Amino acid sequence: MIEASRLRLLVLTSDTTTLCGVEAFARRLAATAGDRATTHVLDRGIAGLRQALEAADALVLNLPVVAWKAKLAEPVLAATVARAMRRDVVVILHEWADLDWKRRASYAPLLPLATTVLFSSPEVSRQFAASPLSRLTTGRRAIVPIPPNLVRPAATASTPASSHPTALALVGERARGRLILGHFGSIYPKKQSTLVLDVAARLKARGEEPFVGFIGSFVKGADRVEEDFFARVQALGLTDRVVVSGYVADDAELFALFDQVDVFLYVFAEGLTSRRASVLAAAASGRPVVVNAPRAAGAFDHHPTYLRLLDDGRLRLVPTDASIDVVAEAVVAARDARLSAGTVDEEAAWRDALDAVDGGLRRGKAN
Repeated sequence: MIEASRLRLLVLTSDTTTLCGVEAFARRLAATAGDRATTHVLDRGIAGLRQALEAADALVLNLPVVAWKAKLAEPVLAATVARAMRRDVVVILHEWADLDWKRRASYAPLLPLATTVLFSSPEVSRQFAASPLSRLTTGRRAIVPIPPNLVRPAATASTPASSHPTALALVGERARGRLILGHFGSIYPKKQSTLVLDVAARLKARGEEPFVGFIGSFVKGADRVEEDFFARVQALGLTDRVVVSGYVADDAELFALFDQVDVFLYVFAEGLTSRRASVLAAAASGRPVVVNAPRAAGAFDHHPTYLRLLDDGRLRLVPTDASIDVVAEAVVAARDARLSAGTVDEEAAWRDALDAVDGGLRRGKAN
């Protein structure tokens, strides 16, 4: 029997040039596996897929897929072909309860075809276990420690600022003595991004001079996400204290933006979960990150990188349901704290993720 660490992986990707966290994970996972992994763009081309699977032992599919409404059939088709060719099908489920119910329903024909299901966090695993679809899906399940979706390139070490308009704006606000709050990643209601605005308003009321840099873009959908966000900005009297960068593709540009932040801030409805790669990326900047704690004990026991960041004080937890006042106090304390120098061990984090995938395959082969 082939060792799991030598099994050949065919990792499905999309052809998008605007990477979300899930797509970035898929591509980097394949790169980490080196010469025993290849990528294949998810489409309806059966001949090309069969040819790619001839040189693979397992198909790896990350959910949710990019542009899911336009690709309802493709994941099911790919899994069906793989199973017909007696290949393993590894599904990595990055979200569940946060997905729209129609999106979850679209995976009903797919998940029973999986031979192994891996989850981005214990919380997502529990959410899926509570769903009716769980009863139709394999019991070969495990957790993957999601690595940061980007880490500082060496080239940015001597480039503290950039020509990006948002970086220039943040440089100017820092020069005015303002406290720069940062929030990296997509902006959407279930992420509770607007609570960062509430904290900024409370800091302003306490005599601080906050300015908020949202480094990311709005998730497009049926909701009026962007309109509602800026209506909240106006209602809180923060019109001249908020900037949104939009999507930034270049890692060097991103870290130039990160370098202008004093404290990163997140307030999640469920508390921090280990699937939040954007939080890891923010911590990789060397800036402190204030975030509310997970609801369940042991939420990071499977994730060495998160544990190291907590030990180093780079992640500063407040209670899960902390009040805005408590969060504001934590932001001020984080700004005034001195962090020891250190970085996220990117290679180790990705080896941990690949080991989890191989472990899932190993358990499958043993049964």
